[in-house]
Amino acid sequence: MAPGSRRVRAAILYVLDVAEDVVRAWRPGVPGIAEVLHAAWREHSYPAHTHDTWTVLIVDDGLIGYGLDGREHAAQHTGVTVLPPGVVHDGRSVSAAGFRKRVVYLEEAALDGGLVGRAVDAPLVPDEGLRRRFTGLDRALTLREDVAAETLFALVTEGLAWHLTGRPTPAREPSTTTTARYARDLLDTDPTQPVRLADVAAEIGVTVPHLVRAFTREFGLPPHRYLVGRRLDLARRRLLAGEPAPDVAATTGFHDQAHLTRHFRRLLRTTPGRYQRGGRAGRP
Repeated sequence: MAPGSRRVRAAILYVLDVAEDVVRAWRPGVPGIAEVLHAAWREHSYPAHTHDTWTVLIVDDGLIGYGLDGREHAAQHTGVTVLPPGVVHDGRSVSAAGFRKRVVYLEEAALDGGLVGRAVDAPLVPDEGLRRRFTGLDRALTLREDVAAETLFALVTEGLAWHLTGRPTPAREPSTTTTARYARDLLDTDPTQPVRLADVAAEIGVTVPHLVRAFTREFGLPPHRYLVGRRLDLARRRLLAGEPAPDVAATTGFHDQAHLTRHFRRLLRTTPGRYQRGGRAGRP
């Protein structure tokens, strides 16, 4: 199935669970990403077809054999596989146990069209660092952590382009300190509002990957983690002031109470409700 181009925030496209086969797909709310797909098939061969997107995937278990533009390849449990838009390919289970894969379909404009030929010649990118970034991107998309997903999406596309263009010498980047402090000032303007790092980067006049690297070098954590920390600070104050947790989540930049709770547990190993009750109990 070719992923559509219309974006619907976290909309589930289809879910199939028959015997051991599982397919789950959705459209995330991150510009540049058309679809996310998780699939596990014991025995499956899909016919020759094309996509209007870049297909970027990793294999978690098994081995996938596929033809791409008339040549045979294998997607394996190493590196990242990238299939370009408009090029015919098929696929099939190679191992008896089948395979399990995670796929992110990128809008055609996410990578330079001039890289199509290089992707056809060498679709497997043997870079474990890139694979880890892809795994982080997939997790962020699954959890609806949009700023984190935008961060990792920028780094993944940059890494893919770097490999497909022959690993060129990186261009000289602007000042790290100036970029990072300007970005922090912009994020601090109102941490509760939805943020796109592309807008922040455009305001400063840099790329998103440079913004992420500069911020991390200067402050020791990437922009999305800094932003979550600011939002948690605001949430804690509102909780201790007696505001209901659902209202606090809605007014401090979280999707809902479950989203707030997940980050609260990560930081303080407790829930917003328990934190609030403990605050009441501790008052003189």
